[in-house]
Amino acid sequence: MKLRQNVKHFAAKQALTLPVVGEKVNDRLVGLHTNVFADKADPEYADERRAHLDDFFDATMDTYVAALEAGYPEAEAREITHVQANFDFYNHGWTEMMEFPSDELEMHYERYDEFFDRHGITISDPLGAFEPADGITEAPSTPEKLDDPEHPHAEGGFADDVYVETEDGEVIVGGQDEPEDVSPTEAPGVDEDPESAAGD
Repeated sequence: MKLRQNVKHFAAKQALTLPVVGEKVNDRLVGLHTNVFADKADPEYADERRAHLDDFFDATMDTYVAALEAGYPEAEAREITHVQANFDFYNHGWTEMMEFPSDELEMHYERYDEFFDRHGITISDPLGAFEPADGITEAPSTPEKLDDPEHPHAEGGFADDVYVETEDGEVIVGGQDEPEDVSPTEAPGVDEDPESAAGD
């Protein structure tokens, strides 16, 4: 998968494990991701999916931290959560929201199968052990879209590794090294600036 990566991603990585600040960053990142993917949904369905997306992305923040703790670099830990989301989109028939074509689902799963197996994550159960005890808000599916899936926001051909697009537009395989001078204060949500965003 191809992701963007800049200093805000590394700042968020640091901030998410801190008390108080971590909660603010978590909430801000959940809201950012919900907005991004709701905007990719067919307009007639976007609003009815928001509560589900909020709950789902909140759970994937725990996945992200667990992946970091397991030794995955920032880009791979974040990609794992995006793969989870695409499993969920596929299961609901929300193919217009997917970031990679549905025929690459297995390839993305296999790259992280060790982590996924350890936490009970499968294509049909995207959250696995990270699903909250009280579940997540459900939203209506559009299974008919799976018969002839359209992926207007998907980029195929990036299933063999994590690809990172830098702020300069350069695409790097595997991601960037973490800057030495990054501060968690640069993470989205810390300054409450609505224009502050880590992107995807």
